[in-house]
Amino acid sequence: MNGQIVRVISNLYTVKVDDQLYGCRARGIFRKNKISPIVGDNVIIDVDNNIITDILPRRNELNRPVIANIDVAIIVTSTKKPNLDLNLLDKLLSIIIFNEIEPIICFTKMDLLNEVEKETIESLRRYYEMIGIKVVYNTETNDIKKLIKNKLVVLAGQTGAGKSSLLNRLDERLNIKTDEISEALGRGKHTTRHVELYPIADGFIADTPGFSALDLKDMNKEQLRDTFCEFKNYECKFRDCMHHREKDCGVKDALKDKMILQSRYNNYLLFLEEVGK
Repeated sequence: MNGQIVRVISNLYTVKVDDQLYGCRARGIFRKNKISPIVGDNVIIDVDNNIITDILPRRNELNRPVIANIDVAIIVTSTKKPNLDLNLLDKLLSIIIFNEIEPIICFTKMDLLNEVEKETIESLRRYYEMIGIKVVYNTETNDIKKLIKNKLVVLAGQTGAGKSSLLNRLDERLNIKTDEISEALGRGKHTTRHVELYPIADGFIADTPGFSALDLKDMNKEQLRDTFCEFKNYECKFRDCMHHREKDCGVKDALKDKMILQSRYNNYLLFLEEVGK
């Protein structure tokens, strides 16, 4: 029977087949071939013996969080406690776009901001929307449900940004555990211990362990450049322009004219150095 893995705890895989859940083990040959079933995998199972017999081809996958076949990634972005981290936001955007997943930015904790800080966030929202990325506030639950209807969705973002709280907003019956922010560390405590898919808006959404360390190891510099979608709107003298040290660069001209967000360009240069190939 065909099903989809909706939860992995240790070596036990929960597979959903229609409306039925099966607790399964993986065939030993997977380990021999260094293949691990992950949440989101479409699989074939032997229901008599509760064994996953085959893993169907993946459309995409992420390593952090470990999940496959994602349609949408909601980047849950705290505006305060923990403070806004545009470097992490842009890095997540690059990784998600590179993996051909639709990104949605979700700003949280707007109620903690003063009026000046709110205007800064609203200005950021306008910019990201202008370059074609959907942006929501975590209070806009009806809009979020429309955007993720019938989709497999992953929540990504730093620890304490409000991923589990967002899930509880979308479906209060879930009652997923949340925790306070550590005042000493300035970041949230881990409350999610494993990846699990929850049925929401006629699709699935994943609550995933929080993280803050990401790398761009799977990309080369050209692929990284192409994840900055706004750069494609400007013409450069050289077709292979990296928008860094080249002359007659349309992107750098647009930056001077404040058509490109300075923080986005600064982060691009940092990521370019990180990729280094």
